[in-house]
Amino acid sequence: MFELNPLANPDALWQHILMLVVAAILGYIIGYITGNSVITELEDELSRLDNDLDFCNRQKPATKIVSNASRESFSGIAVESEKVQYDDLKIIEGIGPKIESILNTAGIHSFYQLSQKTPDQISAILSNSDSRFQVHDPATWPRQAEMASKGSWDELKVWQDILNGGREE
Repeated sequence: MFELNPLANPDALWQHILMLVVAAILGYIIGYITGNSVITELEDELSRLDNDLDFCNRQKPATKIVSNASRESFSGIAVESEKVQYDDLKIIEGIGPKIESILNTAGIHSFYQLSQKTPDQISAILSNSDSRFQVHDPATWPRQAEMASKGSWDELKVWQDILNGGREE
């Protein structure tokens, strides 16, 4: 009669070991082939980038000399750039790391800059970046940012305790 228990076979241990060895060899072969394709792709990209670099190095530098310009004509034009303080915008209730990076990309780095934006402007920034951020309601963000920029931390904390995910209930 046919027996379903493979462990009753005296050669079962060798069959199991053989099966594991075959599986390991197949895994190694698949990994080797996959690894070679990744290496080939990376080598192709490196070759392309090397060619681009060589092309750029062979180009003549683009220097255009303006004959009518002098140092004196530009002396009054130099303006000291505004030094922007980079604040942690995640302190604002409803802003997480991803939204903070989106706002930073849009040029909003400080609480003061955020407080100068309207909720509609902030919504437009979020909508232009990714559709999944359209559900966020930035209605309270400018007011929170104004409190933070003025240093009203206690008042901000009390108000944030009332808020639910940056929204007024």
